[in-house]
Amino acid sequence: MSMQLKFGVFDHMDRGAASIGEQYQSRLKLIEAYDAQGFYAYHLAEHHSTPLGMAPSPSVFLAAVAQRTRQLRFGPLVYTLSVHHPLRVLEEICMLDQLSDGRLEMGFGRGVSPYEVAYYGVDPSQAQSIYHEAYQVIMQGLKEKRVHFQGKHFQFNDVPVVMECVQQPTPPVWYGVGHPDGAKWAADNNVNIVCNGLAKNVRLVTDMYREHWREAGKSAAALPCLGVSRHIVVAESDHEAREIARRAYRPWLEHLFHLWKVHGTRPASLAFPDTFDEAQELGLGIAGAPDTVKAWVAAEAERTGINYLVCRLAFGDMTYEESLRSTQLLGEYVLKPYTALAQNTVGN
Repeated sequence: MSMQLKFGVFDHMDRGAASIGEQYQSRLKLIEAYDAQGFYAYHLAEHHSTPLGMAPSPSVFLAAVAQRTRQLRFGPLVYTLSVHHPLRVLEEICMLDQLSDGRLEMGFGRGVSPYEVAYYGVDPSQAQSIYHEAYQVIMQGLKEKRVHFQGKHFQFNDVPVVMECVQQPTPPVWYGVGHPDGAKWAADNNVNIVCNGLAKNVRLVTDMYREHWREAGKSAAALPCLGVSRHIVVAESDHEAREIARRAYRPWLEHLFHLWKVHGTRPASLAFPDTFDEAQELGLGIAGAPDTVKAWVAAEAERTGINYLVCRLAFGDMTYEESLRSTQLLGEYVLKPYTALAQNTVGN
């Protein structure tokens, strides 16, 4: 069992069976359980005009998370910077970090869906360029009292920054990495990463990150989170957990591909299989009793080289009770043993 593994939660907040208001309330109760069970962080996706994302304004929901938790860190994964004004995002970041007394984790990206970006009047071919400029503006505003920036998309001349974060110089930064080439920039900039995809491909990314980290002479003890996101369902038996996962995976997948289906396409970058059984066979998730999941987690950490497992614990039509039980069993039989091992290692 790896002693360096931490656990987080990734949430698309895709449309559930209950009303949206009921979903918000049950999800906030579930997040309180993440806090109580010792998860490191809660990461919330941003999506627009799709049932994949019922929290299109992550900052609004995360403000509630800040008030309902005490230890749990949280943040967007990611802010879709191609559709936002960077000064607005900068101010929201400062507010959330202050509201939570320094528990914000900042995730940034361009937006995976060209359709969502286009709905906001943005040319998808410009999304990456806009993202890069917005990121520079935000990071400058977090570190300086004035923003000066002249780019293709944004121009700022002596804009005062009156907000500030608790965490200085900035809260931790997160980025989604799908290819080993992206690991170098992340390592150079001390950025935490989360991957999807097959274990062998994730291992290429984590190996590359560690290689660049060592070459830069940085301390192994200061290594950021190198994460992978997986569907995880825990129940009293393998059969029960698999039945829940099979049922809930179908609507989640429909939500994931919704906009592409509307436009008659399917994204090559979102390579999820049609059934949960196929996903589990490929190593993209696990459904089982506590011992089954515990063994899988240890093997997955070895396969991928991660030090951070980001769990999808509420998806599709999973009920609050199913997600809560899964969370509690994962916390009791997997998180706590890892935490105890890590504490014993430090003590020795």
